Amino acid sequence: MNAAFAQPTPTSQKATSGQCRVMVVEDSAVIRGQIVRALDADPAIEVVASARNGEIAVAEIAKTEIDVVVLDIEMPVMDGMTALPLLLRARPGVKVVMASTLTRVNAQVSLQALSKGASDYIAKPTSSGALISANDFKRELVEKVKALAGNTKRRGRQAAAVPEAGKRSLYQKPVTLRAPGRSRPDILAIGSSTGGPQALLKLLGTLKTSVKIPIMITQHMPATFTTILAEHISRASGLLAAEGVDGETVESGRVYVAPGDFHMRVEQKGANRVIRLGQEEKENFCRPAVDPMLRSIVAVYGANTLAVILTGMGHDGRDGCAEVVKRGGTVVAQDEQSSVVWGMPGAVATTGLCSAVLPLDDLAPHVSKILQGNVR
Repeated sequence: MNAAFAQPTPTSQKATSGQCRVMVVEDSAVIRGQIVRALDADPAIEVVASARNGEIAVAEIAKTEIDVVVLDIEMPVMDGMTALPLLLRARPGVKVVMASTLTRVNAQVSLQALSKGASDYIAKPTSSGALISANDFKRELVEKVKALAGNTKRRGRQAAAVPEAGKRSLYQKPVTLRAPGRSRPDILAIGSSTGGPQALLKLLGTLKTSVKIPIMITQHMPATFTTILAEHISRASGLLAAEGVDGETVESGRVYVAPGDFHMRVEQKGANRVIRLGQEEKENFCRPAVDPMLRSIVAVYGANTLAVILTGMGHDGRDGCAEVVKRGGTVVAQDEQSSVVWGMPGAVATTGLCSAVLPLDDLAPHVSKILQGNVR
């Protein structure tokens, strides 16, 4: 094997059928080795190659079947942003997870990478492995890789076996719809995760300034990244978007993004509704999480709540949406075919909580109709 590549676990020791085939691209030999070991420890993942820069990775992906690439941003010879389009061109359909340290510049670059075809991002350690071995990091890395590779593999099998693949659920359950709530929404709550930044920009960029009610967003993201996301939303939509600030009054036409590492809620305070931030225990392994946001919103707004669940892995938002429906509100979800990972939207769609499950391109027009009181 080329000296530029770390030796992966011998394939003879692992069952390769149905495994996620991964390449790790990272210039630090220490961090590269730790990422490889974290991934290779899961029996559903096989690390088939690792490289110290983008140039070597592009050469390798042309000759090796790979499902997911974990791609560092800052590398010598060829950095991650330069390598990204070349990797996507060399292996159409490959999923790329951008790995970066938690700096403002890297958060900006990671979000740019998502707009150029990357599927997700992950915050890597800032020192030689202090965080890489933490349970949270390993769990997140493994789950992201398996969700992205598994989604692609399942869709491939569906397309081969079923002409109308979009009608088959990754949950192997039917999508059942319910009637929308009868009340006109006074607030729009959005939950998203993997693939969420692209979906949020598309949705809100289409809705633009026609939205006259508050919008609260929980996107699974670390600190710094949520600051940049809010700035991108402002530019795409023309709406005033920012991270929520504890104690600030909720105003119409504003977009509030849950800050990384904080749950964001709303509460009634006299005649006003105010934002509350907290670092209580993670829910669904997440902070911020969608469920606490939705529970608080429906407690204040009741039936006048509209919840939209976009692409993302896991089932965060399902229990909160159940509360929205119980109180007479309305839930809408992104469909499987347009989702990067149909975890969160699939969880609400197959639990019978949605009044509509739509492609991303159709969500904004439908949401507009609901906000205007034209959907019954």
